Amino acid sequence: MRTRAPRAGELLALAGAVCVIVAMFLPWYQGATGRLDAWETFGPAVVLLLLAAGAGLWLFVSTVTERSTALPVAVGVWTVVLGLIGLVSAIVRLLERPDHSTQLCAGPWLALVGALAVLVGAWLSLKDERVSTYEAASPTPRPRP
Repeated sequence: MRTRAPRAGELLALAGAVCVIVAMFLPWYQGATGRLDAWETFGPAVVLLLLAAGAGLWLFVSTVTERSTALPVAVGVWTVVLGLIGLVSAIVRLLERPDHSTQLCAGPWLALVGALAVLVGAWLSLKDERVSTYEAASPTPRPRP
């Protein structure tokens, strides 16, 4: 197995996935009973955020480890879809608070930034068609005989 250097899109998707995963362990809401994290207010939006983070990780790993570009491109397409779904679910988690919560903490904001980074990173990885960090050689044409 030969590894390739990741491009800017894959690195951004990886950073976004790490942000979403870290956000899962930060406090999300302040309520009368104390601080609530994502696991205490578990819902479909949290599952969708985790799917977006997993897709960002999958994009990075598939790009670094695969020889051809077929799998990373397919993973990039799915990461764009799951990143968009994760971004919408992060917005929903910002707007919809659980019962008796009085304020937002750092968790949903970091999840929003992470989901946006996964989406933009996947989009950039599909937009960038370079397979190597080196420019292709373009020799001068030979004169006709």
